[in-house]
Amino acid sequence: MKKNKVTVEIYGESYAVKGDAEIEQIERVAALIDERMRRTARSNPRLSTTKIAVLTALNIADEFLRLEQDYRQLVQMLKEGK
Repeated sequence: MKKNKVTVEIYGESYAVKGDAEIEQIERVAALIDERMRRTARSNPRLSTTKIAVLTALNIADEFLRLEQDYRQLVQMLKEGK
């Protein structure tokens, strides 16, 4: 599979990202991370960039785990409904 490479900006820093995903998907992911970090920074203006990044990662991981649990419950409900 072809690796795509794109440079993205997240919270004022440039990153060269290489991956299997389409360039547009990599850019969407970077834009999401950038927006979430900026939101965290607005809520906590005195935090360092590292702490902003960690808090952002924690918030995204929490959201992911909640969505994963919801997904499993939906799959279970579909299986029980058949």
